[in-house]
Amino acid sequence: MPATLRDVATRSGVSLRTVYYVLSRTVRIAPDTEAKVRQAMDDLGYRPNLLAQGLRKGRTQVLAMMVPELDVPYFSELVRIVIHAARERGYILMLDQTDGHAAREREMLDDLARTGLFDGIIVSSLGLTPEDIADQKVPIVLLGEHLVGELHDHVTIDSAAAAKDATNHLLDLGRTRIAAIGDQKSRTASLRTQGYLEAHRDRGVAVDDNFIVKARRYHRSYGADAVQRLWQQNARRPDGLFCYNDLLALGAMKELHRLGLRVPDDVAVIGFDDIEEGEYSIPGLSTVSPDKAQIGTTAIDLLADRIAGRRTGPGEKVVIDHNLVIRGSTSGTD
Repeated sequence: MPATLRDVATRSGVSLRTVYYVLSRTVRIAPDTEAKVRQAMDDLGYRPNLLAQGLRKGRTQVLAMMVPELDVPYFSELVRIVIHAARERGYILMLDQTDGHAAREREMLDDLARTGLFDGIIVSSLGLTPEDIADQKVPIVLLGEHLVGELHDHVTIDSAAAAKDATNHLLDLGRTRIAAIGDQKSRTASLRTQGYLEAHRDRGVAVDDNFIVKARRYHRSYGADAVQRLWQQNARRPDGLFCYNDLLALGAMKELHRLGLRVPDDVAVIGFDDIEEGEYSIPGLSTVSPDKAQIGTTAIDLLADRIAGRRTGPGEKVVIDHNLVIRGSTSGTD
């Protein structure tokens, strides 16, 4: 027979109520007592029925998360953090992919909100508008730099400031012909372009309009394609690249190598997102590093507080820190 809560209480030498408090996290328990209870659970192979516990409280203990593309490493790394943070707070996370299509995002959000199966939803959107989410009653936390109103909590970074920091790093290296590679349509891209332009303006460095290059998607092949176009269409060649995500930067570095150019000697390259792959590229990829751990845990904390009624009223916007990680693609050494 499966182990019960009473079995856990007996083995750990505490009351049944204490075991419940450990599971529900409704009362603070001494760390050594909690450790004994959790050790007893492990020894007995006890697995709490989170759904049954939630339904007794009028909740399902299940959250949903929408992301554009799971095969983009930034999102897969962020999802892993969110899953862990949700589990720590007694929630199960269900995941779906929107492919970055606004219509699909609207349809999926409506479907998830209507089912009643989810206590809350985390949304990383590329195309939702304030009108799309204004009438949603389920607690929602929004991720990213998109304009989606003030009714729901929002976790983001200062993308313009981060882009400015990345561009300034290249300017500090003496690079004066810096190209920017991104999709140029989304709000994320517009903020990163804004930071790129501000850095040049503040330093009195002119920007060549041909150096702001469109990449239709944030994948490696589009970074390589952007470099091809830069080198084919311009007599004046960049000596620095600011790519709006790390995948674009990795694709760009591969194409620079194919063209016989050295990174960073001929062209310094910096990306955005600090994905694990960039640490192991040759050279290692310099990048803007948003605090993904803080983004994921903050999103879950905000959602859990809304679900529990600990927070009410207008949504809160939380801006998460970022920093530059300097590696061989700009410094020349790893």
